[in-house]
Amino acid sequence: MVTEGNANVVVVDANVAINFIHIGRLDLLGRLPGLRFVIPEHVAEEISDDAQSAVLREAIEAGLLEEIKIIEPAELMRYSQLIRTLGKGESACLAIAESRGWLVASDESRAFRRTAIDCLGEQCLVTTPDLIVRAIQTGLATVGEADQWKRTLELNRFKMKFESFSELL
Repeated sequence: MVTEGNANVVVVDANVAINFIHIGRLDLLGRLPGLRFVIPEHVAEEISDDAQSAVLREAIEAGLLEEIKIIEPAELMRYSQLIRTLGKGESACLAIAESRGWLVASDESRAFRRTAIDCLGEQCLVTTPDLIVRAIQTGLATVGEADQWKRTLELNRFKMKFESFSELL
């Protein structure tokens, strides 16, 4: 796994970015110690809601996330293979992460999850709950805050299979 400046690099898919926008804490991605977050331009384009897109742009401008492009020939080739069965943003995340040895943050299941595990290994896939747990563990959030975020996310159709984040600690 590639690290940059003592930070693991995490490629963020749209669903994770949107989840953190929903809870009003996209800033956490820029504050989690040991991690640096990047978002492919294909993913940024998928966030079409004007308000959500504006929050994402502000986070990028503030340096909380870095917007990146697929630039390497191997990444372009892999992207063209993945786009046959996955969406643009998902394909970009996997092509970049696979090429550069980075992590992927995504809550997708089924085909994407299977493909990500095949390409990167399960240890390279992180989810919204994983990142919230890390925020709790590093003192950036409390279990009470996280449980409130869980309720907010559930109102936005993102269900988690546990009652409280305390169960994951």
